[in-house]
Amino acid sequence: MKAIYSLATAAIVALSFDASAASTFRLSSTDIPANLQLTQKQVFKGFGCSGDNISPQLSWQNPPADAKSFAITLFDPDAPTGSGWWHWTVVNIPAQVHSLPGGASMDKFPAGAVQGRNDFGYAGFGGACPPPGDKPHRYQFTVWALNTDALPIDSNASGALVGFMLNSHVIAKAELTATYARK
Repeated sequence: MKAIYSLATAAIVALSFDASAASTFRLSSTDIPANLQLTQKQVFKGFGCSGDNISPQLSWQNPPADAKSFAITLFDPDAPTGSGWWHWTVVNIPAQVHSLPGGASMDKFPAGAVQGRNDFGYAGFGGACPPPGDKPHRYQFTVWALNTDALPIDSNASGALVGFMLNSHVIAKAELTATYARK
């Protein structure tokens, strides 16, 4: 009898795990290839780089039901600064929005969404641009599910300030990491 009880308990746990795995909060992009290497479209135009500087399409699936808004960040932890490099921050994306089109940083945002200042010095998307010959850098696209409708962020907010506010209000987050190296 004890073996049957243990087997039944194991089956219930396995089914619960499968159900939760199927509903995992995820981030994906139709613009980032399956090999997860950024293309020239997502490379910065400036600082010696000659890309198109276009933000990729992003979609998120299975967000927490209690999310009141979303945010997107793009961070390079491998930048030779000692503190990484903020390439993009977007906050106050309404809870009913679950994707951004490619080129969203060019004024294709839902009403109320705000882009913070990147480490290139302006509000908006700043693509990949690692130093020539450096190892491939990781570019961490993160969607943040938040417990607030809006953060008090404007276009002058630094990545560090946005990061602080996000960590104060995060319910869940999903990440997609791509790489890029410059010869």
